[in-house]
Amino acid sequence: MTDTRGPQPHYEGYATGPLPGEREPAPGQSGPYHPPQAYPSPDGGTQGGGRQHGTHGGAQGADAAQAARKPRTGARTTPRTRKARLRVAKADPWSVMKVSFLLSIALGICTVVASAVLWMVMDAMGVFEAVGGTISEATGSSDSTGFDLQSFLSLPRVLVFTSVIAVIDVVLATALATLGAFIYNLSAGFVGGVELTLAEDE
Repeated sequence: MTDTRGPQPHYEGYATGPLPGEREPAPGQSGPYHPPQAYPSPDGGTQGGGRQHGTHGGAQGADAAQAARKPRTGARTTPRTRKARLRVAKADPWSVMKVSFLLSIALGICTVVASAVLWMVMDAMGVFEAVGGTISEATGSSDSTGFDLQSFLSLPRVLVFTSVIAVIDVVLATALATLGAFIYNLSAGFVGGVELTLAEDE
């Protein structure tokens, strides 16, 4: 292949010359050579001394700006409150029945425990003995001793009676709550349901 471009000029200065940082200082110039800057240097000199002076001046300017800034008056300190209006359009009867069943069981257990504690306290105070003696004297005769209140109101009998009442309460409360959910759904279809306003503090 033949080169048809002809003789090319030879740039010796670019190939063998020193780099800009390695050039010899020009006559009348002291110090190393520095290439021209794209942006002017800040007032107060260049290099290390100028940088220190510029940093010190910038800090003083920031302090003066903060001192000149006036505090805000009448700033809002009360938190904002977001509100939302919601409407209970429907109550699921199955979920209402489960929740009411568990709550009624808990209430029945509390009733049995409270009855047992109350009976123990009254027995320790001698209430049954005093009242039972009065009743037996009032109902007794020469042939019989009268009504024995202490044997009638014994602890096992009281616990059985309370347990029966608790079971009946569980059944009735569950049924009434489920029926109430159906009635609420019917009424919500006509009037739209119960509206609630919920607020959240920030």
